[in-house]
Amino acid sequence: MSLVLMGCALPLYNNDVSACGHELARDSKQFKSILIGYMNKIHSIFLSDEQRLQLVDLVKKGKAGAREIRRAHTLLMANSGSTDEAIAQSLHISIPTVERTRKQFCLDSLSVTLRERPRSGKPPKITDTAEAYLIATTCSDAPSGSARWTLKMLADKLISLEIIDNVSTNTIGRTLKKTS
Repeated sequence: MSLVLMGCALPLYNNDVSACGHELARDSKQFKSILIGYMNKIHSIFLSDEQRLQLVDLVKKGKAGAREIRRAHTLLMANSGSTDEAIAQSLHISIPTVERTRKQFCLDSLSVTLRERPRSGKPPKITDTAEAYLIATTCSDAPSGSARWTLKMLADKLISLEIIDNVSTNTIGRTLKKTS
């Protein structure tokens, strides 16, 4: 039998809450006080033995990224009954970060919670085609009256060919540095 609180199951076996280690007395007042403690947190964490072992293994190996290990520590500490404040303080993260990690675990799976979500980011100013034109232009002879191409001349050339609407000399320099 289990009690579901806001999407997270609170397993009840033989009159105890086995996930958190509290034993329920036959007295309903004690049961209500324990239940109210769990209801204060919208998303409580209850890891299965398999999930807990998976997280402990991930933390012990230390091969995963820092954010993934931090999320694993957050879930393990939340499962052991630590408060959000204690988790945040010991892991040097904010309380909202702890809350978001708990919420994502309750709404999604363990693997989704640990994994880094893709970020949209800003699209690159210079596309692959524009980069190819830039490299080809750089390798060609400099215009008459100049010994070599300057970043400003390269930017103006790409704009005059209508390959790019506008571009800074810093972007041109970064692109050329990346390709060399």
